[in-house]
Amino acid sequence: MEELRIKTEWDFSPLTSGESFEEKRVDWKAATSEFVAKWKLRKDYLENPEVLKEALDDYEIWRRDYGAEADEVYYYWLKTQLDENDPELKAKFLKAEDESKNAENEVSFFELNIAKIPAEKQKEFLDFPDLKDYRHFLEMLFESSKHLLSESEEKIMNMKSTSSYSSWVKMLSGFLSREEVPVLDENGKEAKKNFESLFALVRNKNPKVRDKAAEAINSILEKYSDVAEAEINAVLQDKKVNDELRGYERPDKARHVADDIDSEIVDSLVEAVSDKLEVSKRFYELKAKILGLKKLKYHERNLAYGSLNKEYSYEDSIELVYKVLSNLDNQFAEIFKRLLENGQADAFPRTGKRGGAFCSYVLKSQPTYVMLNHANNIRDVTTIAHEFGHAINDELMRKQNALNFGTPLSTAEVASTFMEDFILQELTKNADDEMKLALMIEKLDNDVASIIRQISCYKFEQELHKTFREKGYLSKEEIGKLFQKHMSSYMGDFVEQSPGSENWWIYWSHIRTFFYNYSYASGLIISKALQALVKEDKKNIEKVKQFLSAGLSKSPKDIFADCGIDITKKEFWVSGLNEVENLLDETEALAKSLGKI
Repeated sequence: MEELRIKTEWDFSPLTSGESFEEKRVDWKAATSEFVAKWKLRKDYLENPEVLKEALDDYEIWRRDYGAEADEVYYYWLKTQLDENDPELKAKFLKAEDESKNAENEVSFFELNIAKIPAEKQKEFLDFPDLKDYRHFLEMLFESSKHLLSESEEKIMNMKSTSSYSSWVKMLSGFLSREEVPVLDENGKEAKKNFESLFALVRNKNPKVRDKAAEAINSILEKYSDVAEAEINAVLQDKKVNDELRGYERPDKARHVADDIDSEIVDSLVEAVSDKLEVSKRFYELKAKILGLKKLKYHERNLAYGSLNKEYSYEDSIELVYKVLSNLDNQFAEIFKRLLENGQADAFPRTGKRGGAFCSYVLKSQPTYVMLNHANNIRDVTTIAHEFGHAINDELMRKQNALNFGTPLSTAEVASTFMEDFILQELTKNADDEMKLALMIEKLDNDVASIIRQISCYKFEQELHKTFREKGYLSKEEIGKLFQKHMSSYMGDFVEQSPGSENWWIYWSHIRTFFYNYSYASGLIISKALQALVKEDKKNIEKVKQFLSAGLSKSPKDIFADCGIDITKKEFWVSGLNEVENLLDETEALAKSLGKI
């Protein structure tokens, strides 16, 4: 690791070098106009598979190099994530985004026309040998056709999305990110902390530190609760209108179609998890007892046990992740190293920077960027593994053409949770019983949060949308009651729904990316199956890489079938949940042997 030259801020030179954005915009518009001029008025590609192959090759080139997210759009979006409160950056991003919408609208005719190829002709195109590389792209278009509007209507839907949805969401997240309040820091001394930093403090061993941080979170959320009420009702109404216009029979159906997954598969996952809520209730009872607490306050549910409050510097965390990736596969480690050395990770929190972490990639021709908010705790170590799992997935699927470049959300979290789990397993090696117990508790924390909590949030979303559509408007108090209902359903009697926790839905960005949360649960359970394959035979890492390289070339169901995994059966999901329950049994037994309960 000595030779690793870690950069801790994003290097934007791949997006900004060469031509200016003004010059690039000219090229972008020219490429778009050229494609439109060639194909807009033609119909032969809708009748002749050979002509469609030519058209799709042209479209693939446009999507690879320009698409609707040219370098200018990507650059300014990333910059706004580093400073959510800079009005000049916001203005530049919105201007670039307008150009993006225009480009998207200009070429929207193409996919719309293909999607509406008559059903009796579709098989001819799907079976044409020269179209094999585009086969699943065509299958997805044909499947989506029943929910598409006319070209002019699709343009309106596209143009209104900023004012009806994204501007509302950005407004609220911007308000939260600019908050900076006096609290007790990690050492119990008074200091100012931004909103995102408070979430690390609620895991602090010192009850005064974590309670003060929770008070600050509650105060900030209460401050913006009226704004959040207006915001969530606005985006719920926009979603309702969109679903009605597109003919989706249930609020989460659009997510399933977009994710290339059958609703029945998601329903079986939700049902399987709902049948196992006793696992999370037992876990929180165990956790409260070994921490010597009668009950956990809402903000204490993720409180670390034992010595896991030790600090993990960014450099030490990187070294640990690199070691684990090297043991798994040399290519994984090389990708990780290259991204770090190229300045494709922004590591540390600062005022105005968006909270949380993400991995971003848009066009095949653009670099991957990872955002972190490293605060030196163990969760930050697993977050590095998680987000770089996404990044490795992205880099491996660059072998696909631009139309197959991407991951459906139904499987987007597989790579991330796969890497994350191996980090925790590495930490467990050579640990004494006390450390082992702490790590097992940490692992259960992650599993419960990623599977049971996320499905509980999914069910909260389902009821939220249903109730909104019945009533037409929901007060913040009504939303808070629904939220606490679903949170208490999986936390049980040993976690308080503490005063103020009714507002914690406000900062949960995933419920604005409607019905996203199930993908954490599906991803972790599927990744457990892939881990089992690798533990059975290390050569099976090639099957994992096969999945990570597949992109959108097949449906998730078919990709995993190639690996010998059947995600269509409820029994598959139950088997993954049984692993969590078995770990809980082992943890309870170890805690009892150590005299902790």
